[in-house]
Amino acid sequence: MQFTSEDRLDGGVLAREFTLGDIPGTLWTPPGSASVPLILMAHNNGLPKAEPRLVARARHTAARGYAVASIDAAGCGDRPRSATEEQDRAELRRAMQAGEPVDEIFESFIGPLVEKAAPDWRTTLDALLALPGIDGPVGYSGWAALGIRLIVTEPRIAAAGLFAGGFVPRAQREEARQVTVPLLLLLQWDDEGNPRQRALDLFDAFGAKEKTLHANLGGHTGTPWFELEDTTRFLDRHLK
Repeated sequence: MQFTSEDRLDGGVLAREFTLGDIPGTLWTPPGSASVPLILMAHNNGLPKAEPRLVARARHTAARGYAVASIDAAGCGDRPRSATEEQDRAELRRAMQAGEPVDEIFESFIGPLVEKAAPDWRTTLDALLALPGIDGPVGYSGWAALGIRLIVTEPRIAAAGLFAGGFVPRAQREEARQVTVPLLLLLQWDDEGNPRQRALDLFDAFGAKEKTLHANLGGHTGTPWFELEDTTRFLDRHLK
């Protein structure tokens, strides 16, 4: 892992850009020298690590005493995409604008994206836990489809906050039954891109004995800011 820049932010949070092979990432760490837990923070459906809402969440979480990492995994952010991936994205945009069914397009697009992204996240986790001052435990916050795959393949993840927005492929809906870590699922009740009943069915499917659902009125990007505070308190209970 090679750090390429650093920036001291308000509240003493240190933001550092890094590369790990061909994986670009950002690591936010709180002030002080004590060892801290680690949060892997991923945005929905391949959006970049520099997405403003993700950055705001990461800075807030780091200020509460966590190391927070986000990457552009394979197929995400500015990473190169194949002609097939670009065609799938274009077809998805066209179908959504035309009001046509998009389930099968999502399945062909998001399923492979999760498969390719998960190994990059596991590689990054290995490198992050080798850094001084980051000892775990490890939590996950973000995109549900990727989070499910990481939780069932990565035993070091001890708790997860998931966003129900965004398509969850069939494979991850099946894998949800294997998810047994404590969970907090955030649901926007009027999310135009995520049918409510599908999100409720996903919550039912999780195998965790401790799972909590928070539902708020509003569309996909309308998650209230106070949910970030609640998510941090959830992580505090299980990671500190």
